[in-house]
Amino acid sequence: MPKLTFTRCCTRAALMSLLMLMSLSQARAGTAFVHLFEWSWPDIAQECEDFLGPKGFDAVQISPPQEHVAGTYWWTRYQPVSFTNLTSRSGTEAELQDMIDRCHAAGVKIYADVVMNNWGSWQDDGNYGSGGDYWAPWSYPDLSASDFHSSCTISDYTNAEDVWYCGLYGMPDLDTSASYAQSYAATYLQKLSNMGVDGFRIDAAKHMRPSEINSILSQAGSPWVFLEVIGASGEASEIQPDQYTYMGLVTEFAYGTAVAGNFNNQIKYLGELGTDWGLLNSSSALVFIDNHDRERGHGGSGNLNYTDGATYNLANVYMLAYPYGYPKVMSGYAFTDTDAGPPSTGPQSCANGEWVCQHRWGNIANMVGFRNATVDAWSVDNWWDNDNNAIAFGRGALGFVFINNESYTVSQSLYTGLPAGEYCDILRGEDECSGTVISVDSSGYASFSVDAYSASAIHVEAMADGSSDDGSTDDSGDDDSFTSNFSTLYFRGTANSWGSTAMTLVADNTWQATITFDGEGDDSGDQRFKFDLYADWASNYGDNDADGYLDLTGADISTDVVGEYLVTVNDSDLSYSLTAVSTDDTDDDSTDTTVYAQSFSSLYARGTFNDWGCTALSLTADNTWTLDIAFDGSSDSSGSQRYKVDLYCDWSTNYGDNNSDGYLDQTGADIYTSVTGTYTLTVNDSTLAYSLE
Repeated sequence: MPKLTFTRCCTRAALMSLLMLMSLSQARAGTAFVHLFEWSWPDIAQECEDFLGPKGFDAVQISPPQEHVAGTYWWTRYQPVSFTNLTSRSGTEAELQDMIDRCHAAGVKIYADVVMNNWGSWQDDGNYGSGGDYWAPWSYPDLSASDFHSSCTISDYTNAEDVWYCGLYGMPDLDTSASYAQSYAATYLQKLSNMGVDGFRIDAAKHMRPSEINSILSQAGSPWVFLEVIGASGEASEIQPDQYTYMGLVTEFAYGTAVAGNFNNQIKYLGELGTDWGLLNSSSALVFIDNHDRERGHGGSGNLNYTDGATYNLANVYMLAYPYGYPKVMSGYAFTDTDAGPPSTGPQSCANGEWVCQHRWGNIANMVGFRNATVDAWSVDNWWDNDNNAIAFGRGALGFVFINNESYTVSQSLYTGLPAGEYCDILRGEDECSGTVISVDSSGYASFSVDAYSASAIHVEAMADGSSDDGSTDDSGDDDSFTSNFSTLYFRGTANSWGSTAMTLVADNTWQATITFDGEGDDSGDQRFKFDLYADWASNYGDNDADGYLDLTGADISTDVVGEYLVTVNDSDLSYSLTAVSTDDTDDDSTDTTVYAQSFSSLYARGTFNDWGCTALSLTADNTWTLDIAFDGSSDSSGSQRYKVDLYCDWSTNYGDNNSDGYLDQTGADIYTSVTGTYTLTVNDSTLAYSLE
C-alpha cells in the first residue's frame, strides 16, 4: 500500500517548488473499476477511449500478460511459461504498451493479473508457449526444477504448509522463499510497472506465504496490489484474508455471496452490511458481485452472474451505491462450457452477442458515475425499506438510490437529503440524462415510482439543466480559482487543542496549512490529528490503516514529529502528507538544504542489546536509516542475541526477517546475530533491505 511520505526542506519557497515536482509512485484505488476478462490489448485500448474513460471507470483489470501454455481454454492464461516473454493470447508486448499508453491518455489505470506460483503443466496443445518458447513441466525458459517446491499436490487445506508448498492440481509450485525465484518475479512486476501498469492482482495469494509475497513486492518497489484470498471456512487460519491485508486490498469473496443471498430472498437487511457480517474492514476489501471464477462455479458457489438478468443488474447497482470496499465490475463473454476460452471474434463494441459486456449495461455503467459523485459522503443516510424487497438510501447530500427487487411497481415519497432541484434519473437511459427527471422539493423530498426489478438513482453531478450542484464554491471564471471537491477544510488535533485551523486551497484539489507540532498529546493519548470539512465533525477524515490516504470518519492520525510542518491534503485522491519546514541560516546568510525522501516517519531498533527498549535510528539519506549499535554477544532468558525494528516503539508495526534473506518482513521473526563490537545497522524503508556493517 502507498505510505505516508515525510520530507525535509528548507524555505517555504523551496518547499513549494519541491511539492510541484512530487508525484505518487503507486496507484491509488479510486471508486470503481472493471475486469475486461480475456479482451485483447487493442480492444481494451479502444474501450478505454470510447467508453471506460467517458463513463468514469477508474481502472481496467487485464488478463495475465505473460507467456502461457498454448490452448483455447480460459485457464491456459493462468499457467505461465515465461515472465520475460510478454506475448500472450491478448497480443504482443508492443500492443500491451500501446494499450497502457492509450488507456492512461483516456484517464484509465491498468491493473494486471499476475500468476506467480502455479506454472504450466497442461500439454495437450504441445510444448510451445503463446510466445513461441519451448517448455516442459518443471523446465521453463528461465526456470528449472530446482526453482520449484517438491512435487506434491495440495491435499489438506487445514494445513497452511501443505497449501503453501504443494502444487494446485499438481501444477509446479514456484519456491517463492528462494532468492532467485523472488528476484525473477520481482523483475517481472518491475518491468510491467516501468511500462506503466498501475497495480496488480496477485492470483492465488493464499497459496504463498504472506512474508514471501511481501518480499517480492518490496523488491519490485512496493506497487499497489490486491490479493486473491478466498477465505473459505474451515481452512487454516494462516491462509485467511486478514493475514494478507497489510500488503494491500484483499478480495472479499463473502461479500458477493452475502449480496446474492439477500437478493434471492429479502434485501431489507442490506443497510447493515459490513464487519458485523464477518466481512473485512471496508478499507481492506475489494468487492465484486461475481468474478471470472465464480461465474463459472469455480472456487465456490453462491454468487449471482449475468444469466440472472435483472437480479444481477440490481445487485451491481447496490454494490456501486453502497459505501463499502473498492468495487470491481465483471465483464466477460457468454459461455455454456465453463472451460471455454474467449470467442474468436473481438467484442466489436459489444454488438456481436458473443460478449456479454456487463460494464456497458446502462444501470451498471451509470452507477459508476454515481459512485464517483458520492465518494465524499461515505455513509448510508435516510434509509427506507418496505420491510421486504424494496430499499432506498442516500449518500449524504450528494446522491440517492431506490432499488426495487419486488415483482411489482413501488411508489413512494421519500426524504433524500439532497438540495432542491431537477435531477436526471440516471438509470432510465443509456446516457445519464436521457430518461426521466425527478424533482427534489425545498424540503428535500422526492417522489419515486420504480418498476418491478428496476432502480432509480439521482446525484448532484447529473442535473436536468446540465449543471452540477456539488457544494463547491469554486468560481471557474476567476483566473486565480482552483478546482476542488471540498468547499472548506480544517486541521484539528492535539497541536491546536482540537480547535479548527482553516486550510488554504493553493492549487487544484490541494489544501495546505502550516502547523507547529510540539510532540505532546492530550489526556486521551499521543500527538494526533484529523481533518474536518465544516469544523463541526459532521464530515471528518482520519486514516484507518496508516496508508497515507484519508478515510471518512477514520481513526485519529498519530505522529511523533516535532517542529513546523506543512500539512497537505489532496481532496481528489484523499492523499495527505507532512513536510518539515526548517531554516538553517549560516553566517553567510545562505540556507543549508537537506531533502530526504522517506516512507517511514520514524524507526527504532529493539533487541537484547538494549533490553528490548527503543533506540531511534536516524534518516541519513533518501529512504536510508542508520544506527550504531554496540553488540556484546549476550542473549536474554528467551534465547540468543537478536533484534527487530519497530516504527512507533509500540510493537504495532514491527519488522523482523522470516527467512534470513536480508529483507525485512512485517511482524517477522527476530533477527539473530553473533557479532560482537560496534556495528552500523542500515535499513532502507523503500526496499526493506537491511544490513549490519
